[in-house]
Amino acid sequence: MTAAPKHAPKMAELSLAQRLGPWMPVLLVPALVVLGALAIPETSSWLTLTVSGLAMGMMIFIMASGLTLVFGLMDVINFGHGAFVSVGAFVGVTVLLMLGQMTGAPSLGLNLVALMLAVLGAMAATGAMGWAFEKVIVMPVYGHHLKQILVTMGGLIVVEQLIIVLWGPEEIYIARPESLKGAITFAGAALEKYRLVAVVVGLVVFAAMRFVLRRTRIGLIVRAGVQNGEMVQALGYRLRRVFVGVFIAGSALAGLGGVMWGLYQEVITAHMGNQAMILIFIVVIIGGLGSVEGCFIGALLVGLLQNYVAFLEPKAALISNIALMVAILMWRPMGMIPVVKAK
Repeated sequence: MTAAPKHAPKMAELSLAQRLGPWMPVLLVPALVVLGALAIPETSSWLTLTVSGLAMGMMIFIMASGLTLVFGLMDVINFGHGAFVSVGAFVGVTVLLMLGQMTGAPSLGLNLVALMLAVLGAMAATGAMGWAFEKVIVMPVYGHHLKQILVTMGGLIVVEQLIIVLWGPEEIYIARPESLKGAITFAGAALEKYRLVAVVVGLVVFAAMRFVLRRTRIGLIVRAGVQNGEMVQALGYRLRRVFVGVFIAGSALAGLGGVMWGLYQEVITAHMGNQAMILIFIVVIIGGLGSVEGCFIGALLVGLLQNYVAFLEPKAALISNIALMVAILMWRPMGMIPVVKAK
């Protein structure tokens, strides 16, 4: 048996902070939940706010996960990502309106089928849009961050205007499917049915992304491409196709997030994706560029913190997420779980 190097630190010699270092970002979420319980004495209010924060965080994660993968693998700063959120919301709501008999029926099964069809329609539309967006707008500016910011922002403005042309400039108020309206009572707390569904959807998306990235061949290629794209290409893999596939997948996830976010707010506008980009970029930055796990943790922190602070001090809620980002970056300038690329 080969002896361990003398310079390698033994587990017993490591401090508690060093042992917990890799797990610290994961521990932030339960720590914030505990702090919320201490700050909010009423258990029912705390439970309601916690579920609401988790639901909000899950939806932000769905919208942000595609963007963090695109940046991590393709090194593309896509300010047009919000366009996919808006288009997804409008397409999804259009499908739901066409399925009015299913959404209005007092049947959970029919309501979920209608919601699934709306989600599939939105993801198909935004996935196709993402393919065209990458071909026409993004591909000519690979490797030029300033140009990427300018042209993708221009693409966002164009898409917003097209939405206004197709669906009109007015806000569209929407009703959730009949079985997803209202709330259930648990431990004296009112838990909205739709928010519980949003939590489940977010967990499923996270588990699916983690499985694909860590347990499949394509996931291995994607992760290897993030670490060292030149080596992956030298091994004979067509990384360009992987780039396009990741961009399409990220756009489709934004469409899914747009449908969920629209039903969460019960109103959709052409500019809703642009407005959501503030939260999306905060989550991507504090999570660590290219890190799905970091994005997930960051989204939960943002959702929980905003709900807790809005309850305790509504005026402070406007700056709570900025304060969180500053605190995280002072602690870990590269984000909570950064993806380190090979030099």
